[in-house]
Amino acid sequence: MSFQPILPITGFAGWRFLERTIDNQKAAFNESAPISSAAENFREKIGQITSAEDLVNDRRLLDVALGAFGLSDDINNKFFIQKVLEDGTLEDDALGNRLSDKRYLELSKAFGFGDFDTPNTILSTFADDIIQRYEDKSFEVAVGNVDSDLRLALNLSTGLDDIIDATDNENAQWFSVMGNAPMRRVFEVALGLPSSIGAIDLDQQLKAFKDGAERQFGTDKVADLNTPKKEEEIIRLFLLRAQVQSSTAISSGSIAVSLLSQIA
Repeated sequence: MSFQPILPITGFAGWRFLERTIDNQKAAFNESAPISSAAENFREKIGQITSAEDLVNDRRLLDVALGAFGLSDDINNKFFIQKVLEDGTLEDDALGNRLSDKRYLELSKAFGFGDFDTPNTILSTFADDIIQRYEDKSFEVAVGNVDSDLRLALNLSTGLDDIIDATDNENAQWFSVMGNAPMRRVFEVALGLPSSIGAIDLDQQLKAFKDGAERQFGTDKVADLNTPKKEEEIIRLFLLRAQVQSSTAISSGSIAVSLLSQIA
């Protein structure tokens, strides 16, 4: 049986517990058979992979590569992933640059198949870098199997890092936040924005996110939010508001059941 994180409580109190125990829990998780086996195989074989086609045709290696960027659901989309990797990141019309979800851009940049004659897979530090990301993201998934909100909270810091690394354009960074479903969920809840906001004009959405960030956190710049203090503020507000939303939904459901039972 694979390792399951210990999360005895939910909400912000659960987050604080996870913060205190995360080093030991992650160490045990990384030593579990599925994770250690995948990491060992990747470290052994990735240096022999010199093209995007080679990578997508090795399912075990591709699983680690995609998992490292939170893209495991694309494991069967081989043609799409190969196109993302082969296009690289240097041209404006490269697929990774055109997609709103910049996780694909980060994947392509990391492997370098479309950017360099010699890909990054041959670098001595490459395997360890990707494995570190894979272990971190896999731990987030395991946490999410117990508590989905805590998984979103864990993703915040690395998610912001990747967005800021991808571009220094402030509006583009916000569009990346809005285009990344896990990140968007955290900010929507933390800023008190309704999920229905996704139906309005994109520029209006941008204004709502920036105005909300200025109001709640004193800045409308994504880069300013990428600090331990600000991230903790975002996570705290997200988890507290998510817990209120959950409690309200449960209460509304209970009232509905009560009313229906009276009608029956």
